[in-house]
Amino acid sequence: MDKTTGLRESKKLRTRRQLAATALELFLERGFDAVSVADVAAAAEVSKPTLFRYFPSKEDLLLDRFADHQDEAARIVRDREPGRTPLRAVREHFVAALAERDPITGLCDHPDVLAFQRLLYSTPSLESRMAHYTAREVELLVAVLEAESVAPLTARLASLSLVTVRQELGRENWRRISAGQSADEAYPTALTDADAAFALLADGLESALPPRSQPAAATGPHSGPDQPVPGRGVGWEGPAPAGAQSGRREDQP
Repeated sequence: MDKTTGLRESKKLRTRRQLAATALELFLERGFDAVSVADVAAAAEVSKPTLFRYFPSKEDLLLDRFADHQDEAARIVRDREPGRTPLRAVREHFVAALAERDPITGLCDHPDVLAFQRLLYSTPSLESRMAHYTAREVELLVAVLEAESVAPLTARLASLSLVTVRQELGRENWRRISAGQSADEAYPTALTDADAAFALLADGLESALPPRSQPAAATGPHSGPDQPVPGRGVGWEGPAPAGAQSGRREDQP
């Protein structure tokens, strides 16, 4: 990269940061829906076309900071130490981030962080746009797992689970802080929740979710245990074998 190219890229980065900072200030002051793209462009002293060259949507002016974390789960898994599973690596990273009160965990009571999260979680269009960033985070993690010869479906299910757990733990921690707890007060419960959530993934849903309770005794001609259909076990909910639904054998006319 020559000096001219480097200076050009530095200028673009400064402009991008200026636009994002200006937008955040206006959004926090007036509310997200009360501020237009034209308002942000005017305050930053750029044209609307210039603004859209940096940010494809109004929501991205606020959410672009999440782009820095889109590859976090993938990076944690890719760079984990030998002998560590992806699940263990992601869990250990999240627990360490809780101890540091990292804003990405939701366990941060700094006023600026709280104001940003309150704006995010109270604005439907921002939550909707977040799905774009979440999808990208999942795709990056899927690619890392598939590179380790994990089957595509397994890689996708695992990635969705790991990303969702991190996000929902963060949201739950923010709820505690928003309700008035300090980060230090909320930390023990946040740590317990993190252990439980990652254990759920480690142990599987079969051991965590209860079986369906037995229905109350019924009266009438059909009371009593279910009668199995030929070719199916009790409780099997798939399609009946050919002929079973009509009650006749397959070889009958």
